[in-house]
Amino acid sequence: MIRKAGKNDAAIVAGLAVLMWNDSSVEELINDFARISCSEDAQVFLIYEEDIPVGFAQCQLRHDYVEGTETSPVGYLEGIFIKEGYRHQGYARKLLYECEKWALEKGCTEFASDCETDNGISLQFHIAAGFTEANRIICFVKKLK
Repeated sequence: MIRKAGKNDAAIVAGLAVLMWNDSSVEELINDFARISCSEDAQVFLIYEEDIPVGFAQCQLRHDYVEGTETSPVGYLEGIFIKEGYRHQGYARKLLYECEKWALEKGCTEFASDCETDNGISLQFHIAAGFTEANRIICFVKKLK
């Protein structure tokens, strides 16, 4: 079963998200997902096996330039995660489909995503799901006094 996550689901989504984004705390993620649930430009979907939440996908509208796209806004997959033991069952594709459908309903004609250059599993998923690689970049930062 897939359903849209609401504000009351922020802790459930955060519990899954911290397994992927382990540089954030559960508390930070709860606050983030509670805020996202109130936005018209973002949506989170949860997928369940029986009554167990086994994954989520977060998507939003991006109005800024998105690499490789020609329109605005663009639907954007911000994150997708399926728990170990539940992978390779088509859950991620089902979540992606819900995100794409949501973006279409919001008037988007393009959908985009990204992954780290060393994340081979994510790269394989994106290619298998029909994404085309648009570009590879290396980002730089330096501290200013």
